Amino acid sequence: MENITTLTLRTLFLLIATISLLSGCSALTPASEDYGKRSFGVYWDDQTTESRAKKVLRQAHPDLADAHLSVTSFNGSVLLTGQVPSDEAKQVAASTVAELRHVKFVHNELEVAGPTSMVARSNDVWLSTKVKTALVTDESIEGNRIKVITEDGVVYLMGLVTRDEGDLVVERARQVFGVQKIVKAFEYIN
Repeated sequence: MENITTLTLRTLFLLIATISLLSGCSALTPASEDYGKRSFGVYWDDQTTESRAKKVLRQAHPDLADAHLSVTSFNGSVLLTGQVPSDEAKQVAASTVAELRHVKFVHNELEVAGPTSMVARSNDVWLSTKVKTALVTDESIEGNRIKVITEDGVVYLMGLVTRDEGDLVVERARQVFGVQKIVKAFEYIN
């Protein structure tokens, strides 16, 4: 059993080392590099930011402990969605997240309202799936560079895009049945 564990740890270490070396090679890529893609390190930072934000928000204000809210990070831009019971809780949420490491900007889209129902949340998941599928299957769009978040029928779009790409993404998302409103939370690269 000990030999299998040692072999597994060695394999894991080699995999991590290989990924680290390969991600370092991307810095040597000439002008053909796709600036709309996140590096592994940025992806990791975004995941860490989301986890850390969820934890600190629950402790930042009593109204946030039981609020229905979501935190989405993309390249250091953080989107807060969901419902909170007060304006004060909404402002505390934004300021708390803004203080976290690797956060460049906070899109505070929290609503002062009661939490949405499970049916509404299920519809949001279905709508996100339909929009994401439409983007990924459209050959004129790099759909894998776009993050789709839906809250109470409102579709939020995040990603590193040019202004033309952003307009194209919004136009395609607008064609999906059920979309009530689209909010662009893009970071523009031009």
